[in-house]
Amino acid sequence: MSESIIKVESLSKKFGNFNAVDNISFEVKRGEIYGILGANGAGKSTTIKMLCGILAPTSGTAFVNGFDININPEKVKERIGYMSQKFSLYDDLSVEQNIDFYGRVYGLNFKEQKLRKEWIIKLANLTGRENSSTNDLPLGWKQRLALGCAIIHEPPILFLDEPTSGVDPIMRRKFWEMINNFSAKGTTVIVTTHYLEEAEYCNHIIMMDDGKIIASGSPKELKDKHITKTILEVTCNKPIEAFGLLEDQNWILEITIFGFHLHVMVDDPIIAEKEIITLLHQNEIQVEHIAPITPTLEDVFIYLLEKDKIELQNA
Repeated sequence: MSESIIKVESLSKKFGNFNAVDNISFEVKRGEIYGILGANGAGKSTTIKMLCGILAPTSGTAFVNGFDININPEKVKERIGYMSQKFSLYDDLSVEQNIDFYGRVYGLNFKEQKLRKEWIIKLANLTGRENSSTNDLPLGWKQRLALGCAIIHEPPILFLDEPTSGVDPIMRRKFWEMINNFSAKGTTVIVTTHYLEEAEYCNHIIMMDDGKIIASGSPKELKDKHITKTILEVTCNKPIEAFGLLEDQNWILEITIFGFHLHVMVDDPIIAEKEIITLLHQNEIQVEHIAPITPTLEDVFIYLLEKDKIELQNA
């Protein structure tokens, strides 16, 4: 089994009376793609910033590549790559000038700088655009350039905070191909995202809500552990109306809307399928397709949030 390259121990961060991160602990193995998932405000970015030595914890600590973030934050920064939510590129500099700047920051010599610059320009598909203003680049290209600058010094650990936010699905897939390539070469990647379908690419995931870890495991482990009932996917012509009718039925355990589809968690799928078709037909809603499906991570996350909400209400 791979050794742990990051160990987080009872880490917390308060802003006044607000617990942004609340006593979390976890470990990341060397070479893993490790996902931190949650909605906006869940504590993902604050966790990343503490692990990068940018924010000091209120309590607890973490060891990143052997260095305590409380004692040696500058040593941590030297050994990681970090791509923030808002791109850390300089819009008033050209593509080449941005790469040169980051190369100098990380202390590359002339030969290293030249080789890495060529690699980044190829990686970002910016050949012929070296003198273009960074501000004029399309979002996806700017994103790849920012990633290249973050790893110009070939760090063993790469932190990516919402790296695919705001880009189209095709560019998002290409970006994840790059992440997988880095991992295959031994780089440990810690990535935050609120796109739960992206989490399928991760080796291990923690799900966060209100600063706490509510679940941890591989995508398969999370599905197998938390979704033990059948989920029916229902496609119909009036999904919003159908949702309103079905959510009040006591034989439905959980229901979520996904565009024109409903995901309905039930105890007995055979009986439930008949009941759903009958109820929707009685209300002049046409069922186009209904069948059991493999649960998604979004199903897991929504289930856990609802479960947490019910437990808080009953506490």
